[in-house]
Amino acid sequence: MRRFGAIALLFSLPTPLFAQTVTQNPPPSAKKSPAPKQLSPSEELQKTIEAAGNDRAALVRNLESFLDKYPQAAERPQIYRALVEACLQLNDSAKAASYAERLVSLTPEDMSITLLAIQLLEKTGDEAGLRRAVNYSSRVLSYVQNSSDDEKSPRVSPEQWASEKKRDESSLLLVRARLESRLHDKAGARLDTQTSYSLLPNSAAAEKLGELDELDKNYSSAITNYARAFSLLDSSAKGEHRRELRQKLGNVWRLSHGTDAGLGDFLLAIYDEISNASIARKRRNAAAKDPFEFVLRKVPSGDAYPLASQKGKILVVNFWATWCGPCRALEPFFEKVSAEFRDNPSVLFLAADCDDDETLVASYLDEIKPRTTTVFADGLDSLFRVDAFPTVIVLDRSGKVSYRSDGFGDASFVTELSSAVHRALTLPPSASPDSSN
Repeated sequence: MRRFGAIALLFSLPTPLFAQTVTQNPPPSAKKSPAPKQLSPSEELQKTIEAAGNDRAALVRNLESFLDKYPQAAERPQIYRALVEACLQLNDSAKAASYAERLVSLTPEDMSITLLAIQLLEKTGDEAGLRRAVNYSSRVLSYVQNSSDDEKSPRVSPEQWASEKKRDESSLLLVRARLESRLHDKAGARLDTQTSYSLLPNSAAAEKLGELDELDKNYSSAITNYARAFSLLDSSAKGEHRRELRQKLGNVWRLSHGTDAGLGDFLLAIYDEISNASIARKRRNAAAKDPFEFVLRKVPSGDAYPLASQKGKILVVNFWATWCGPCRALEPFFEKVSAEFRDNPSVLFLAADCDDDETLVASYLDEIKPRTTTVFADGLDSLFRVDAFPTVIVLDRSGKVSYRSDGFGDASFVTELSSAVHRALTLPPSASPDSSN
């Protein structure tokens, strides 16, 4: 008997035996009816599945009856998974969501089923369900952010691993932003959408930002974000979506300008801005192999900042991004250590921004007003394989790494970084404890 694909894989249960052993053939009048064999829960589950045949609705009824009888059955994870699949095949998304959540509670480490629960709740959930989906999104996002290189397949390069991690984080932030929008949490939705775009400029995040701007009647910003979304659209995007986005852009342009005049030129300018920025990021310092060969740019002026002029100094570099919450938390501690060495000409502190969209940086700096010299990383982050933010490194006088801190833990950072700088000052150029970049 054919069973549904997932069930065949999920269940490997013994087939019940019904044969009864008889020692001899007594006359009919002497035969007694054997007592029915008591089935084990596993055997009963097997019969429940087989009795449904190819009828998905019957399978759901039978499995639910089994769970009513055995609510603590050891096979619950497999049963819930089978019920999710069957309910999806029956287009009963609400019931599928219910069983997906039960499965999440039993196997919280299974991120794939958690993602499915989020998707189903986004489709069918009430306010309480959407709030649970936000919590599930935060759980998966935390899992992605905290995943280490140890989990990387040996076939995946560090660069590819960092890229995939960034893409997953950006996508999850956008999912959470959609849920927050439905819950009327505009501030949360905007922050998550902006962070998603900052991590990885993408059409979906830009469009969402445009929608939020339009709701706030900030038409100038909405125009820019819709134009970015249109320019970043993938070539595989459906024509209907392209036309819808073009209509949104046209609507806010007319609200702001009263006419369509100038829209085409503006859109081309945004397209060129995005394209040129992407090319420039890939080309800057591409041939540099030593940190002092890098020519960075000061923020926000864009003036050239060659590190060759700083050779022989102790360089303390904080790699950060506007979307990074821990970077914001680290800032005052980094400033405190910087202030300690402000009068020492042999030490230079730099804050190196790693945002893909550099237009986000000026407003961020206006808000936090750092005293440390701020530059664009311009590939220096790639040289040191920075894939977590914030990352702080100390370079000795030869440009070798003498200290590195990935992420931000607590206030002990101040003592650790200060001590690292003092140690580097006492070392001759050839005595770095870590000669690797």
